Amino acid sequence: MTASTRYPKITIDHTKCTVPFLCKKCLQVCPTAIFYNVAPSSKQEKGKELDPRVDGNYVLYPVFVNKCTACKKCVEVCPVDAIIVETT
Repeated sequence: MTASTRYPKITIDHTKCTVPFLCKKCLQVCPTAIFYNVAPSSKQEKGKELDPRVDGNYVLYPVFVNKCTACKKCVEVCPVDAIIVETT
């Protein structure tokens, strides 16, 4: 990676994207698979599974931003307008 390499800035509004594990539209449409659904550590309990239908049990993170091509397909399919992709 050179000093001039710039990756898109991806912002996810978690107050809008509350049940990403059920929606998965951005995960399905992203050609480079940059998103990942994770359970926040504050919600995890050893030996217990979290219900994906409950708000906030899972959150969406853009883990592989360096693979993002800024196609903005995720922005287009998001039903709650929770994703912003900015390029510099």
